This record gives sequence, C-alpha cells and structure tokens, in this order.
Amino acid sequence: MRKSLARQTAAALAFLAVAGNAMLAPIPAQAAGHYKHFKTAIYIPVNVTQSLVDPQVFEHQFARAMSQVPFDKVYIEGYRDNHFASDAEIEAVKRQFQAKGIEVAGGVTLAAGGFNGQFMTFDYESSRDRDTCKRAMALMARHFDHVILDDFTFYTSKSDADIKAKGKRTWTDYRLATMRKVSKDLIIDPARAVNKNVKIVIKYPNWYEHFEGLGFDLAQQPEMFDGIYAGTETRDPVITDQLLQQYESYNIIRYYETLRKDGKNGGGWVDTYSIRYVDRYAEQLWDTMLAKAPEITLFNWHPAAQDTPAEAGARPWAGQDTSFNWDRIVADWKAANPDATAPPGWGLAAGAALKQIDAVLDQLGNPTGIPTYRPANSSSAEDFLPNYLGNVGIPIALTARFPQDAQTILLTQASAADPDILDKVKRQLEAGKAVFVTSGFVKATQDPKRKDRGFQDLVEVYATGNQVLLNDYYNGYGAGNGASLRDDPKVAPRDVLFPELHYFTNDAWPIIRGVAGARGFPVLLMNRYSKGVLYILSIPSNIGDLYSMPPGVMNSVKTYLMADTPVRIEAPAGVSLFTYDNGAYVIQSFRDTPTTVKVVKHAVDGKAHPAAETVPGTSRDTVSEVVIPPHSFRVYKG
Repeated sequence: MRKSLARQTAAALAFLAVAGNAMLAPIPAQAAGHYKHFKTAIYIPVNVTQSLVDPQVFEHQFARAMSQVPFDKVYIEGYRDNHFASDAEIEAVKRQFQAKGIEVAGGVTLAAGGFNGQFMTFDYESSRDRDTCKRAMALMARHFDHVILDDFTFYTSKSDADIKAKGKRTWTDYRLATMRKVSKDLIIDPARAVNKNVKIVIKYPNWYEHFEGLGFDLAQQPEMFDGIYAGTETRDPVITDQLLQQYESYNIIRYYETLRKDGKNGGGWVDTYSIRYVDRYAEQLWDTMLAKAPEITLFNWHPAAQDTPAEAGARPWAGQDTSFNWDRIVADWKAANPDATAPPGWGLAAGAALKQIDAVLDQLGNPTGIPTYRPANSSSAEDFLPNYLGNVGIPIALTARFPQDAQTILLTQASAADPDILDKVKRQLEAGKAVFVTSGFVKATQDPKRKDRGFQDLVEVYATGNQVLLNDYYNGYGAGNGASLRDDPKVAPRDVLFPELHYFTNDAWPIIRGVAGARGFPVLLMNRYSKGVLYILSIPSNIGDLYSMPPGVMNSVKTYLMADTPVRIEAPAGVSLFTYDNGAYVIQSFRDTPTTVKVVKHAVDGKAHPAAETVPGTSRDTVSEVVIPPHSFRVYKG
C-alpha cells in the first residue's frame, strides 16, 4: 500500500512539474464564489486526500463534483484515526485544487478510530496519543494557514491512567480541565510553532447539550481558538440515536454565534448519513442557510464526487409540487447532461438545494426569535427543548448571554446553571418585562430553605415530584369557564405525562390547564410580579409529547409567548416559523402531507408585554391561511 501511494505521489509531482511554472505559481484568491450569500466548501478525509494524488482520479472526481454542486473551497485532511497523509501527498493535492482556482484549507480529525461504531478519542494521559496529536497539528500547519478540527476534539477514554488522573473530581470537571490544556499545549502551540500565521478553527458537533461531559468547553474554548464552526447535521429525527429535531440545523448556528465576543461562527456542516429520503438532506442545508451561515461545508468528498447515486428514499409526497422536487431536479439534470454515464448523486441534491436557498436569502434580514438563555456548559434534563419548541412553530433565538434587553425571554432548566439567574429574573420583572420559565426551571431553582435563591421568592409555586397523565385541555384567562383546546370535541387527546406544579389559587392563574379525571393541572401559569409578568410553562415529562398534544394547546401558548412579535403561526407540530428583523418570515413544513397554516399578524409597540395590561387579544390581529406543501418552505415579506 505504501509503495503504491509513493508511486502515485511521485507521478503527481512529476505531472505538476511538467505542467510548468504557471501551475506552481501562487493562485490569486477567487473574486467571487458560486453563490451570492455564502461560500460552499467540501471536506476531504485523509484516505481521499491520498487517492486524489493521482491526477486522473483528481480530474474525474473534480469534474463530477463541480458539475453537480459548484464549490469554492476544500478542506484537505492530513490525519484521522491513526492514519497520516505525507507532506508530499498533501502538497500534491493542494496544488491541484489551487490550479483550479479553489481555495484550500487544512482539516484534521484528532481521533483514534472506533470500535463497532462507537467513537474512540485520544487518551490524553497517553504519551503516544499526545505525541500523535502534536504531530498531526504540526503537519497541517506546515501546509495551511487555516486549519479546521473535525468534531472529535473531545474525550471519552477511561483508561487506568485517566481514572488515576481524575482522582476525586467528576468526569466532567476532569475532562474540561484536561481539554483546556490539550487545546493550548497539544493543538494550538504545536501548530503555531511551525506556522505563526496559522488560524485554527474548532468545529463543534450537534450534540451541544452534552458537551461538558466530554470536555468540550463552550465557556473558554471559543476564545482560545481563532474561530468556531457548527455541525448542523440533524439527519433523521426517528431512526438515529440522538433523535435531533430538524429545527436544530437553524438553531445551533444562532447559538454558536453568541459564544465568542466577536459574535462570529464560521459556518455550518452537513453530511449525508442516516437519511431516509433525499428531501431531509436538502432541509438541513436550507435551515443552515436560513440562519445566515456564511459558509456551508459538505461532508464529504465521496458523495459529492464519486459516481454513486443519491437514493431518493420512500417519499409519499413524490409527484407533488414541493420545494425540493427531486424528480424534476433529476430530469433537468439529465436533459442538460445527455452524455453523462454516472447517475445523479448527492452532489446534485446539494447543488439544487443550495441554489434554491441562495435565491431567497436577499429577502431576509437578520434572524430574530424568542431569546432563550442557555449558559455555556449547562446540560439539563430538558434536553434540546428549544429545538422541539422550534418544531411547533415558536421561533427561538438560543443565546449563551442573558438577554436583558429583550421584552420577553424564555428560561429553561439549563438557564438555572447561572447562579445569579433569579436576581436577573427579578430585574426583568421590575422593568415591566415578561419572563417565561419552564417547569424544569422551577424544579432546578426551588429551595424553600434559601429565600435568596429559592424560586418561591418570586411566586409560591413548586414542583411536587409527582407526575400526572393529562388527556384534555382548556384555556381561559381569568375566573370562569374555559374553552376546549381539542381538535375534535368528540375525540379525547392521547394521554401525556406532565410534572405536577403546586400553586395558590388567585395568586397564580392557570391560563391554560390540562385535565385528568376530575382534576385540573396548570400547563401555563401566570403571575404578576412588580411591573412585569411571570409565566410558568409545564413541559411534558417526555419532551417529544409536545407534538402529541392538540395543536390548540401550543397555539394558545404562542398567544402569550409571542404577544409582542408581529407574526405567529397556528399549525400542527412539524411546521416551523423563522422570523427576521426586516419583517420577512419563512414557514417551513417537515410534514409528509400538505398543511394549512394560519398566519396571525398583529401590531406591536415594543414597549411592554401586552399581558401586563390585558389578555393578548385579537382586536388588532389579522388572520390569513396558507397551504405549505410537504417538506417545503415559503418566504413571505412583512
């Protein structure tokens, strides 16, 4: 194998020499990319790097990739899973791309392979692994001024050496401390010792709720590195182990933009894994771009450049006029490429999706949403809750900084990781603002023995520890009868398990309540404090049951939560709303059938939450209906 690679490298270098000095001369930076609003990059794993040394392989695959998904940049990987490319191989491939006018950067995956699909990171108590890490970084810095770390810069090892080094610390504390040192001593410093100009970007993956347990430190690392990047691959929300919800492809970009002082996130990163139908791939690319990511990276070169087909998958909506009409895309491509011998591939799917979203981005301002506070390194039992809320039509602006300037904010159980959170809540309420907290937040902050910290100092509501099955729902602002929130009055909704919240009648008001048997329980509680309004939203014990309740329940929640926003939607779960500061908005459906969506617009003055004076009403509302096809999005001007 090594002799074969050596021969390929020698042949490639000879080819470059024969091509003349013009090919070896510095290539000027590209004047403009292939898309107006973002740059498109493709990541090349180390084994592909080595195969592309052969000029014939390179030319064939380059033409295939560029014909389907025009790209501006490549990340050329030199190390992954104990496998190195040589200096000559990296340089040969780098120069071939430069000759085509493609921007080049380095990539490295600091991992030690896997075991039956389970990821294995370096053991940073091992001198061999530490040396491998330093060697990999020095290698990439020799060839590139810009290097990205694929998202394996975390720590899973529990070797005897790790156990001894951890001592009495928790695994989280040990790994965070270790990876801070690793970031500086084994990654940044060895690279800069070779190339003082190198910029190192750390790519964070999609499972942000669990980062600190594996050593990813969102509190300190983002400023240690020269930049950060977001994994926006949500893949399939049913068959994958993480069950990431579609909205996260948008939401995670917004969150990562709040981690650094400069407010920058380098881009989003999507792969083709675990996708049951081709539209799911397109949706991830669209949602990354709807968050205004400046760059999209496609992982990886194989599906973009090889002659394998993209699998359409089971698509009951095939034949309908959806946003991503794969049959039409394929037909148009075949008509334009009558002599093509290879079938349409994943590159064509990416190219079509990116062209679609690029065409509408100039209509959209800066993204907006309900500010939702998630301090860095704050895992909670309400795993990924903001993404579920996004999937029921609530636009979320997830932030690592407390949103003190907002008129309405949402605090989840993760927000309670801020030791000063209750003081901050009080200041918001004293300023006449609205604060929504979840039942998980109440549970995390309640402490009757500490009045300076306990949630009961705001309102005497507490989580009893009991759970209740609710199967009917009513709204109602004050004393009196409530209106049913069922879809069909004759059909009871399915049972949903909720945590029980205890409150004092006439102190806190259940403006949305669930019913089981002869008892009622609050789903949305309201309490006035100082000049503001405090709301408590009870979250189902299984967060996914937000989708199981009648749509009217979350539509009623949105009446209050979005009372000071100019537009909201009423729709079943699986329909998202993206809003922008120029009044434009996007409605996207992840559902398999056409969906009728009510669009509610109302005038707001931006001075105070309307519920501070009266019920968020319909007097100024205008309601219209639109039909969104399956797995499609529509853009609307304000």
